[in-house]
Amino acid sequence: MQENNRTELKRELSDRFERSVVSFLNYPGGGEIIIGINDDGSTFGVDNPDGEQLKIVDRIRNNIRPQTLGLFDVVQDTLDGKDIIRVIVSCGQQRPYYIRQLGMTEQGCFIRVGSSSQPMSEQMIEDMISTRRQVTLQTTPSPRANLTFKQLRIYYEEKNIEPTEQFLESLDLKQHNGDYNYAAYLLADENNNSIKIAVYAGTDKVDLLETREYGNRCLITATQRILDRLDSENRTYTKITSKNRIEKERVNSIALKEVVINAIVHNDYTKGFPLVEIYTDRIVVTSCGGLVDGLTEEDFFKCRSMPRNRELMRVFRDMDLVEQIGSGMNRILKVYDRSIFELTPSFTVITFQFEKELIMSNDKINDKINDKIKSTFDVIKENPAATIPELAEVTGKSQSTISRELKEYQEANLIRREGSKKTGHWVIL
Repeated sequence: MQENNRTELKRELSDRFERSVVSFLNYPGGGEIIIGINDDGSTFGVDNPDGEQLKIVDRIRNNIRPQTLGLFDVVQDTLDGKDIIRVIVSCGQQRPYYIRQLGMTEQGCFIRVGSSSQPMSEQMIEDMISTRRQVTLQTTPSPRANLTFKQLRIYYEEKNIEPTEQFLESLDLKQHNGDYNYAAYLLADENNNSIKIAVYAGTDKVDLLETREYGNRCLITATQRILDRLDSENRTYTKITSKNRIEKERVNSIALKEVVINAIVHNDYTKGFPLVEIYTDRIVVTSCGGLVDGLTEEDFFKCRSMPRNRELMRVFRDMDLVEQIGSGMNRILKVYDRSIFELTPSFTVITFQFEKELIMSNDKINDKINDKIKSTFDVIKENPAATIPELAEVTGKSQSTISRELKEYQEANLIRREGSKKTGHWVIL
């Protein structure tokens, strides 16, 4: 292990720690500080990792400005049988960041140059200020003044994180004048933000079966409901070979979860809201806003993080919906290649294409429903003349769900329709 432009090694927590953090906050793509490693790359270790982690968090929060919550992770790890601490730092959007005591000066502002942290010149500071993103969730006022946060408080209490009297201020949900900001609006019990799931009967947008809204409530609640819905939609299919039968999800559930959460956390809410579309051959997740200014495609695919909405990142990480910074992209790219991503200046679109040779496994579908309720396929086998309303009544599913399943059965060559809708019947293939 050796130092480079993305990694700094420290034997122990020193007086120059804040300098290193600031340099990565100002450096596109951020970087990582590893404590417990000697300059030669050998492992020295950390005697009291829990205590050191508390010191690190406290020093970053109190000694660096602007606010850095949501822009760093502190992770305990083990190397060569010894405890070490990794401090993962994302590049912030309110650059330049600086050491609070020294101010936004050449003595207080640093940036990564090669394997070292170097002071920024006055011109560099001025250039960075001129390109600073002024419109953020923290600086944008809430459209409503009377917000409540009962759901958010319950979530924190369930995580054994007791909300204090300064709960909302600690999460940066208020502006400097004390009014609620847009991050607070997104996390409030009620709002007008709409995250939609659209379901289509085919491979295009011609036949819309269902549109469901999951917004208008605390963003954490909306996210969990969306994930639950997608879990039920992400059916297991079976691939029959000459030797065995292989069961497989339509979409890798871990990658799908990461993509949806990323779309919600990193969405540009000044431009619109995330959208999930379910077709018979794919699932498409779209978020507003392209790559954050300063983050290149190379940085993006190397899992370097530059959170657009650090306030949301902080809360989602507290709820264990997000792990350490950049880890979500790692999990996605372990299963899928870059081709699933479409990056434009205005949108980020991720498409999960289903494998055509996979055939629906009726056994798996039956596992997810009550034993007393038959699957759509079983009802058709017993009563080929059953209509869509009759199938819905017997299975307990909506007519839109039945229509979609029938479409899938036909595309998988499991059934075909003979005759009209009223007098015809289904033929099992």
